[in-house]
Amino acid sequence: MAVVIDKKTIMDAQAIKRALKRIAHEIIEKNKGTENLILIGIRSRGVPLSERIAEEIKNIEGVSVPVGVLDITLYRDDLSQLGYQAVVHETDIPFDISGKTIVLIDDVLFTGRTVRAALDAVIDMGRPKMIQLAVLVDRGHRELPIRADYIGKNVPTSSRETIVVKVESIDSEECVLIQDIQ
Repeated sequence: MAVVIDKKTIMDAQAIKRALKRIAHEIIEKNKGTENLILIGIRSRGVPLSERIAEEIKNIEGVSVPVGVLDITLYRDDLSQLGYQAVVHETDIPFDISGKTIVLIDDVLFTGRTVRAALDAVIDMGRPKMIQLAVLVDRGHRELPIRADYIGKNVPTSSRETIVVKVESIDSEECVLIQDIQ
């Protein structure tokens, strides 16, 4: 069992807000606007982050971009290790993704395995024109050749550390913590 030794706040609510606003601007700039743009949040904390980025895009461009919710449970490569009672949540992408530019949004990019599962899930739903990745925190330690197009904060970590993202709508507080574990 892992024991938390120490934790430190690396982003507070204001830093998260600024990072999401910057990511929204970068998404608009890279895609030359919002035409054929769809945001898809990876469950669970990628969902509120995607909704907030969509809100920022609306504030900047005056356009509401579609936002979907993706559950990758059945696409995980470690499903057999999760046990026989893996909890599957709803995927809610009620629009056609074919020919669209998809921005997958997650809280932390670590090994790349969650993103690989998300890519498989999205491809099973259609053939998008392009898939991009936005993450609040990139902590390194990739096991797969995956990189984010948009990053809120790069946080180099050791294997004895973990990143915890807390969002108001799920955790009743907003911050990013780095924790030493043993």
